[in-house]
Amino acid sequence: MVDLPADWTAPPFPPRQPLDGQWARLEPLDLQRHGDDLAAAFRGADAVWTWLPPVAPAGDAGLRAIVADVAERPGILPYAVVERRTGRAGGFLTIMEIRPADGVAEIGYVAFAPGLQRTREATEAVFLLLRQLFGAGYRRVEWKCDNDNAPSRRAAARFGFQYEGLFRQHMARKGRNRDTAWFSMLDHEWPACERVFAAWLAPENFDGAGRQRASLR
Repeated sequence: MVDLPADWTAPPFPPRQPLDGQWARLEPLDLQRHGDDLAAAFRGADAVWTWLPPVAPAGDAGLRAIVADVAERPGILPYAVVERRTGRAGGFLTIMEIRPADGVAEIGYVAFAPGLQRTREATEAVFLLLRQLFGAGYRRVEWKCDNDNAPSRRAAARFGFQYEGLFRQHMARKGRNRDTAWFSMLDHEWPACERVFAAWLAPENFDGAGRQRASLR
């Protein structure tokens, strides 16, 4: 058994406030502010919802209903990912499973439209949440996904999360079993990860077409 550091105190519940980056700005998710952008961004992108709780929305009204549900859900902090170069929201993600007394939170419900996927804005969105949580004194940040969701497992490894194991038959989702893969990042691992993120996000790491020169891994 390892004791907590003598100076550790439980961090506060994360504040509901915007988070600014070089390429993206995270804004508290709001249907009126972000609904139209997100409806346009997700139009025709049914595959995005394969691994997420809702079924693919029926048109713009269905997408707006999903946004309203996530934005109003208690106990989580959902953020719209706004691309600085366009000023439009291209997806959302949340801080969830927040347990300040333990210094633990999860980054989850990551819904990025095709135009946001595999971009520096998407990577920076995760970086901004990690920086927010570890900077506030959280000790552990989790990432969980369906074990069959290979893109999410690859993303967790790319971001620096460590694989911890498989929770078998963890959930029943959309008529099928979900085995859940668990990943985490700890506070003592964050400084090295932060340096790698910062180097990758630096403007000089991208060419004139926005392509990376060096990979995050």
